[in-house]
Amino acid sequence: MNYDALLWLSFGGPEGPDDVMPFLENVTRGRGVPPERLAEVAEHYHHFGGVSPINRLNREAIAAVEKELAAQGIELPVYFGNRNWHPMVEDTVATMKADGVRRALVFPTSAYGGYSACRQYDEDIARARAAVGDGAPELVKLRQFFDHPLFVSSFADAVRAAHAQLGDAEGTRTVFTAHSVPLSADVTSGPPAEGGNRYSRQIAEAARLVAAEAGVEGYDVVWQSRSGPPQVPWLEPDIVDHLDALHAEGVTSVVVCPVGFVSDHLEVIWDLDNEAADRAGELGMRFARAATPNGDPRFAELVAELVREHTAGAQARKLSAFPASGGTANGEPCAAGCCEAVKRPS
Repeated sequence: MNYDALLWLSFGGPEGPDDVMPFLENVTRGRGVPPERLAEVAEHYHHFGGVSPINRLNREAIAAVEKELAAQGIELPVYFGNRNWHPMVEDTVATMKADGVRRALVFPTSAYGGYSACRQYDEDIARARAAVGDGAPELVKLRQFFDHPLFVSSFADAVRAAHAQLGDAEGTRTVFTAHSVPLSADVTSGPPAEGGNRYSRQIAEAARLVAAEAGVEGYDVVWQSRSGPPQVPWLEPDIVDHLDALHAEGVTSVVVCPVGFVSDHLEVIWDLDNEAADRAGELGMRFARAATPNGDPRFAELVAELVREHTAGAQARKLSAFPASGGTANGEPCAAGCCEAVKRPS
């Protein structure tokens, strides 16, 4: 099947102080988040001048992918669209139509299943095509890649480098983190045949694969960046609470790997490089954070491989027994009812 373009589809982030509250309102629309909570989160962005690094990092990654595609002889222009902030995906798909794009592949910047990490990107695609109307390009989403060898090796090298930063001190604990979600979202995020819990199971598998390749024997999987009301249970433990627990056990140094993220989102640089690092300092613990793969040349190679699964019939490379789902090609489309949105009280 022929394709005319690649759509890089991401979350989006503010690029100036005036963008922060409108962006957060887009992110939380329909979720009943109180204004005081939005104001609290807004302060995290204002700590960095009202700018999230995510759009810049996406543009840098796109440039690397364009270069890699060209080197492999794949002639696909790359378009950039976001769910929550400019460039909005609806506007990008309209531009693609105007440029004559008829069929495009879509790379969502999440490696995992779950609602916001996977199915919501399907909703973004459907919403954008509906907004453009007749003549909107067909959009085919690439598969999940949390267990791709290039993804795993990039994180494994980053974990090794973080350990080296601490002098490979004896007793250093490795802690993998990912964005927390409500337990209700995780329980429903997978067909019954797979036992549900698709997101947390994939995170655990990615951590296992990275730890094995990095030569790490003991490690933990914890969560970060929860944003819901305290009465709603989310995946736990939180990274900061876990540091307290490790300190109580006598752990004196820790390597934190944000395996749930492909780049240094604001959640990474605030929740880990600020809050977690500060807490470790208060506890007298040495702290090193492993890099995310976005800037690693292997990330661009990974995207090109996913593209070639569609354009050249390349076999899906993966290190786990999980289905190669979330897209098509030689992977599997998600089952009906997989990764559904959380049903919130009306």
